Amino acid sequence: MELDETDRRILRALQKAGRISNAELSERVNLSPSACHRRVHRLEKSGAIREYVALLDPRQMDRATTVFVEITLSSQADDLLDSFERQVGLIPDVLECHLMAGSFDYLLKIAARDSEDFARIHRQHLTRLPGVAQMHSSFALKTVFKTTALPL
Repeated sequence: MELDETDRRILRALQKAGRISNAELSERVNLSPSACHRRVHRLEKSGAIREYVALLDPRQMDRATTVFVEITLSSQADDLLDSFERQVGLIPDVLECHLMAGSFDYLLKIAARDSEDFARIHRQHLTRLPGVAQMHSSFALKTVFKTTALPL
């Protein structure tokens, strides 16, 4: 989909405040409310806007510990990759799973309560994933910054 500057202004505003009213959004992007509503609807229909979500504070949800796990599989066979991806998708503590190029196969981002909770996640879930040959875990000491907003 081709985005013009008005679309980009709308998307930047919605990435910062997804619950903004159409009237306020139209004011921020300097567009009439009806034209703004049509554009937002078009962006939703095209898939440019995939969904609206509430971003929760991990500390308030008792998930203040972020752990990144590098996983190397025993093989790159399609059936093993598919099986691994299906199984890792069932672990509720895994926030993200990325197939990687480089020295390991997958990078997981995990939300845990603390190191003991991560030990539980590791023992009950990660060690049971199919085809895992190696696993390296790194605990985030501090989140310097975090955003969900894509640069436009």
